[in-house]
Amino acid sequence: MERLISYLNENKIEGFFVSRPQNVRYLSRYTGDDSYLFITGKDKYFITDPRYTEQAQHECPDFEIINWREQGKTLSGALKSLIENSAVRNFAFEGDFVTFNMHKEFSSGLNAEAIPLTGVIENFRSIKTAEEINYLRAACQIADRAFDRIIKDIRVGITEKELASRLSHYMVMEGADTKPYGNILISGKRTSLLHGIPSSKTIEYGDFVLMDYGCGYNGYLSDMTRTVIVGKATPKQREVYELEKKMLEVSTAAMKAGVPATDVYNASVQPIMNTEYYKYHYNGIGHGIGLFVHEVPFMGPRSTEILKENNVITIEPGIYIPDWGGVRIEDQVLITENGNEVLTSSARDLIEL
Repeated sequence: MERLISYLNENKIEGFFVSRPQNVRYLSRYTGDDSYLFITGKDKYFITDPRYTEQAQHECPDFEIINWREQGKTLSGALKSLIENSAVRNFAFEGDFVTFNMHKEFSSGLNAEAIPLTGVIENFRSIKTAEEINYLRAACQIADRAFDRIIKDIRVGITEKELASRLSHYMVMEGADTKPYGNILISGKRTSLLHGIPSSKTIEYGDFVLMDYGCGYNGYLSDMTRTVIVGKATPKQREVYELEKKMLEVSTAAMKAGVPATDVYNASVQPIMNTEYYKYHYNGIGHGIGLFVHEVPFMGPRSTEILKENNVITIEPGIYIPDWGGVRIEDQVLITENGNEVLTSSARDLIEL
C-alpha cells in the first residue's frame, strides 16, 4: 500500500480503483469474492455487497467498508459517489481488467479524469516478500506430496478425468486451499496439447502421462509439471525425454538476478538446436507466479524483463510433437541473491510405471 501511494504521488494521480481480484487481495488481504478498492492519498475504501461485508470487516480493519447496494445501488454508482465525495481531480483504473460497460458507467458525467493503467500493482507483486515466499514454498511442497501419491494410481485402464480428480483431492488432503484452479492431466498422443483438458480417455500401455498442476496455500500458488510413462519407454520416447530434461537443467542454471529473461530462453533451446525436435518447442518457457498462476515476469524470445531477486518463476520448456505426444517438466524457482532455489523437488528422471 505504501508503494502504491508513493507511485500515485510521484505520478500526480489522486485515486486508484482496483478491481482485479488478485490485486485486491494483495493490497487488503481479503480472501473472498466480489470485492473492489478505491484508494486515495487519505482514504482506503473497500467496496463489496451485503454477502461479504461481515467478512470484510474482519479481514480488512484498515478500510472503510462500502456496501455498494446501499451507497449507489450499483457498483458503478457507488464508485462515482466515492470519487465525487473524495473531490479527486483524477483517478486511475486497471485498463486491462475493467470492462467497457463498467468504464462507461462510472466515468459518465464525472468531473474527474479517468486514467487507464496496466501492470502497476502486478509489478509490485513480482517481487515477493518473505511471507509470500513461505506460502509459495508450502504450496510447492503440497504439490510434491500429491505427486508421490498420484503416481501410485496411474495404471492401464484408469481415465484422465479420474486421475485429475484424485490429484486435486490429494492436494487438498495434503493441506491445499479447497478452491483449486484448473489442472492438466493428459495421456498418449494428447500430451502434445500444451493446455489439454483431462478427458474420458483411458490410460494405455506405452502412454506418456503429463501432469501440469498446482494448488493454493493461503492464496499463493504452485505450478509444476511431470511426465511419466506407463510401461517401458521406446527409444524415441527416452530420447525426447532426456532432451527435455537437459533443456530444463540448462534453463534453471541460467536463472539468477540480473539475467535477461531472453538469456534463459536462449539457454533452453541449446540442447535441441541442431536436432529434429527444435521445431516442436514452444517459445513461452516460464512465467512469474504468486496469487495468480501467470504473472510477470514472462520468459521467451521477446521478453523484456530482467530477473530480480525474490522473483518466483516457473521454468517449463517442452517438446510437443503433433499426433505423437509431448514431454514437459516444470519447476518453480525462487531467484536469490546468488542464484536460485528450486522450490519443487519431485523426481525429474524418467519414471516408468
